[in-house]
Amino acid sequence: MPVKKRYLAKDTVCKVTFTLPEPIEAQSATVVGDFNGWDKTATPMEQLKSGAWKAEVKLEAGREYQYRFLVNGSDWHNDWEADKYLRNEFGQDNSVVVT
Repeated sequence: MPVKKRYLAKDTVCKVTFTLPEPIEAQSATVVGDFNGWDKTATPMEQLKSGAWKAEVKLEAGREYQYRFLVNGSDWHNDWEADKYLRNEFGQDNSVVVT
């Protein structure tokens, strides 16, 4: 499911809904990115009845934000429907949302 975006406050703020698909086995999940200082606990995700996980974040519009999903406190996952991807310093790709 692609990242959902809704613009608020005369398009200066973008409410972004991140979704981790249900096929990923998770007991817990968080969205970790440059918008929260790569804090592994700052943006926990809520599990839906479908089994998918979601979190909503308000971000400044007109920017790009790198992020990844942290599942079960140790497994990193990309959002394979992100707007684009950028290589990180660990030789992996980060997902990117463009607001």
